[in-house]
Amino acid sequence: MGLSFEMTTVARRPDGREQEPEEPELATLTLEEMGPLGDTLAPFEDGRINVFGGIPGETVVARIVRYRRRRKRHVSAIVAEVVDASPHRVAPPCPYFGPCSGCQWQHVDYAHQLDLKRDAVRSELEAYPALSDVAVSPPLPASEQFGYRNHGRFTVRRGGRLGFVNRITRRFVDVDRCMLMADGINDVLGKLDGRSQETSQLSVRYGINTDDVLVQPTLRSEEIPLPTGQTHYTEKLLDRTFRIASPSFFQVNTAQAERLAVIVRQKLELRGDETLVDAYAGVGTFAALLAPHVARVIAVEESEAAVKDAAVNTLDLENIEYRQGRTEDVIADLGSTPDAVILDPPRVGCDRAALEAVAAWRPQRTVYVSCDPASLARDLDLLVDAGLDVLDVQPVDMFPQTHHVECVATLGPGR
Repeated sequence: MGLSFEMTTVARRPDGREQEPEEPELATLTLEEMGPLGDTLAPFEDGRINVFGGIPGETVVARIVRYRRRRKRHVSAIVAEVVDASPHRVAPPCPYFGPCSGCQWQHVDYAHQLDLKRDAVRSELEAYPALSDVAVSPPLPASEQFGYRNHGRFTVRRGGRLGFVNRITRRFVDVDRCMLMADGINDVLGKLDGRSQETSQLSVRYGINTDDVLVQPTLRSEEIPLPTGQTHYTEKLLDRTFRIASPSFFQVNTAQAERLAVIVRQKLELRGDETLVDAYAGVGTFAALLAPHVARVIAVEESEAAVKDAAVNTLDLENIEYRQGRTEDVIADLGSTPDAVILDPPRVGCDRAALEAVAAWRPQRTVYVSCDPASLARDLDLLVDAGLDVLDVQPVDMFPQTHHVECVATLGPGR
C-alpha cells in the first residue's frame, strides 16, 4: 500500500482571498541520487527533474511544477504519494514540512541524513582526481536535531503575517512556530505575528546561552509588544562572550559552533609558540578562542561591522592583531610567514590569490572550514595543485533536517 505524503498548500489571490487550485499535473517517478539542493533526481521527459520530499530508491507519484524565473522556464516536482518507500523514511513532525521547503529532509531518519551528507561531500571531492582518495570521516551529529537555530529570517505578508516562501511554488506559508528555531525566536514570532505589516522582511537573532535578542528592522507601531531595532546582541561560546552586530555573520547553531571551535584547535595541533593567521575572521570567534593557545594571531576580515565587533570581543587579548580588508589583498602583504592558517570563507569559497598565498607559506597546518562542499572541493584541488596535502575532511552537522553540511578540512605542507 502506498504512503500518503501531503504537500498541498493554499494559493491566494493578490487580495489575500483563496483561489481554486488548478488540476495538478502528476507523474510516477523512480528516484535516483540526491541533487545539490537536497532534492532527489529522477528521469523525466528528455532529462532529469529535481523532486522535493523523496529518498533515493523510492518510487513516487509527484506533482509537477512548471514555472518561469529570470526569463527561463523551469520544472520541478514535489512528492504527492509514496508508492514504494525507503526504509529510511519517517513521518515529518512539522505540520509545515513541504509547503514551507525550508527543511528538505524531515522525512529522512537522522542516521541516514548523516550518511547522505557524507556521500555529498565525497561526491564533490571525487570530481577532482587529486582528491579522490581523501578520507572523509562520518559527520559529527548534532545533539539537538530541532530547536537549534539562533537566527531566523521571516517574510511578512498582508496583515503582518510572518512565514516563509516556498522555493519551488513561490507560495507564502504563514507559520505559528518553526521547529528548527530556538524557543527564544519562536517566542518573538508569536508576539510579532500579525503585527509586523510595516515591513516586508524580519530578522530575529537570539543568544542561546545569553537569552539576548535582536530584532530587525525597527518596528514603530504601538502594537509591537517588545523592543526592536537593536544594533547587536551577545552570545557565549565556550564561556566567552561575543558581541554580534546585525550585519555580522555568526554560526546559526551555537552548540555545534562550540564543537567546531574545539575541532579546529585539535586539527591545528598547536604547541603554543605559533603565529596563526585567521582569514575571514568575522567577529573574532576563532581568533579569540585560539589566542590562548598560540603566540600571535593575525586576524583578517573585510566587513567593517564584524571588525568593530571583534575589537570588543578581543579587547582583553594582547596577542591578536586585526587587519581589515579583502583576505587576498591583506595576506599578499602580510609581512611574516605564519605557522598555522584558518580559512573560513563565505559559501562561495576563497579567492584564488588567497589560496596561492597560503600554499606559498607552506604552513605546518591549514584548516579550511566550509559550509559548501562544492566550493570546498574546488579550493582544496587548487591547494593540492600548489603543493599542500589534504590530510582529512571532517563533516560536522550544523544543520539537521536540511541538506547543508559544514566541513573541516585539514592540510599539511606536502612533500
